[in-house]
Amino acid sequence: MTGVRVLLASQCGSIEQAVTVLRKGDVIAFPTDTVYGLGVHGFNAAAIEKLFEIKERERRKAIPLLLARIEDVTTVAIRIPRIAWQLAEQFWPGPVTLILPKAHKVLDVLTAGMDTVAVRVPAHDIALKLISMLGAPLAATSANISGQTEAVTAEEVRDVLGKRVRLILDGGRCPGGVPSTVVDVTVAPPVIRRHGALADKVQDFVAKSLQR
Repeated sequence: MTGVRVLLASQCGSIEQAVTVLRKGDVIAFPTDTVYGLGVHGFNAAAIEKLFEIKERERRKAIPLLLARIEDVTTVAIRIPRIAWQLAEQFWPGPVTLILPKAHKVLDVLTAGMDTVAVRVPAHDIALKLISMLGAPLAATSANISGQTEAVTAEEVRDVLGKRVRLILDGGRCPGGVPSTVVDVTVAPPVIRRHGALADKVQDFVAKSLQR
């Protein structure tokens, strides 16, 4: 469709082109271990504004950050509790998002003005390579219009958002198809704010951790 490029992620140079688009402040769609995501440079306020507009997302709803490595969480969060590290070691890379106290450098537009940030490390080689090459977190949310069904293929993204995004990185069908489970670790005991992939395992892990 006019205005959008669809690149096979396996094609030489495709991820580099996606990174160039991100550094220019534009929005891309890319595969993850759950569903296709819409992503922008995590420290670019104007790009994050575009993300809200394209998705038609309410500004009061924060946008998560995707990281390349577990240790990168310290660049965007502070006062990280022990249970958060335990969850990260157990479930990252993977479909579990942690809500943590945000670091000063995390933009208010991303967090809807709240003092927390949602983060995860996806278990998907394309997404991880994209984040690593960007050298910054990806502000990312599911590649759909808010309230509509999440996309699990590049074709589904193109059908809904083809006129709104600059580039779609086609990595085939997403293996998960279910959004991540969101765990708030800023409260004790931790609370699951969204039941998604691995929710039962996360709940069991938290319960057992509290008994130790």
